[in-house]
Amino acid sequence: MKFATLPEGGVDGCLLLVSRDLSHAVETAPIARTLLDALERWDEVAPELQARYEALNAGRMPDARPFHPAACAAPLPRSPQWCDGSAFLNHGRLMEQAFNTPPIPEFDTVPVMYQGASDDFLGPASDVPLPDEAHGIDFEGEFGVVVGRVPMGVSAADALEQVRLIVQLNDWSLRAFGPREMKTGFGFLQAKPSTSFAPVAVTPDELGEYWRDGRVHLALHVEWNDRWFGHPHGREMNFGFGELVAHAARTRRLSVGTIVGSGTVSNADRKAGSACIAERRVIEMIDDGSAHTSFMRFGDRVRMTARDEEGGAPFGTIDQRVVRASRADDEEASS
Repeated sequence: MKFATLPEGGVDGCLLLVSRDLSHAVETAPIARTLLDALERWDEVAPELQARYEALNAGRMPDARPFHPAACAAPLPRSPQWCDGSAFLNHGRLMEQAFNTPPIPEFDTVPVMYQGASDDFLGPASDVPLPDEAHGIDFEGEFGVVVGRVPMGVSAADALEQVRLIVQLNDWSLRAFGPREMKTGFGFLQAKPSTSFAPVAVTPDELGEYWRDGRVHLALHVEWNDRWFGHPHGREMNFGFGELVAHAARTRRLSVGTIVGSGTVSNADRKAGSACIAERRVIEMIDDGSAHTSFMRFGDRVRMTARDEEGGAPFGTIDQRVVRASRADDEEASS
């Protein structure tokens, strides 16, 4: 199944089922009004939702309407928890060089992960308000999973069975804050503004052969101001999502709707490009002795689309513009 959320009807939005080709959608009420509602009652509602999804794809839903991805919120506008890993070791090693930090102990055997804010996710076409260009505005293209109820101490294999949905996301970063926050040992806070999501969340079966070994086997195509930036492939995760979810649940339970991210998609082959500016800058430092690519400016756009070998885009596209935050943004956030 494929799901999307419209920003109406409450803080958690209005849930839609989206056709396989992303052309049409239909509301899921009264089966489930929000995605979090559906996840919390998954065993109860999934069969009914599946039947409605099959009817939608067969053209048997008279109340179906054209699907407009740009009108969507994040599939989960907020979630109980957001944990982001760094499962692409190529990216992690390059970032150690970027921030001049000592090697992380057991980096290749134990996942690293931070707990981010999950109260204010952004939709795929929302402007991204940020306070200052001097903060080093950067995008980070990733994949993620949304889980059901995960018990403490779960095995990686059993954790993988709790993956309900797969998502594509942009984990925005403010690089000027990163070095200090990492050195404190307390993790990111100011360095990580609100995360953005592609419009569609998909069940694992929808990806078919592109979901295996707990990895998304798709290339993530990234454009910055309409110019190619990279197309790294998801297959090079050192840790699969089963291992990442099990790591997050080692000493505590995970609530239904928890999102676990892969970290920035990164490949050893330089021809694949990058999914974040910081990685390109580090490569420039290694190759040329200094970084010459700047971070983002207000008005810049970034576009991210995960594509399969036939050109399909199962999650839709993130296409956003960075803007200067205003007092109106602060008032809207507090209302």
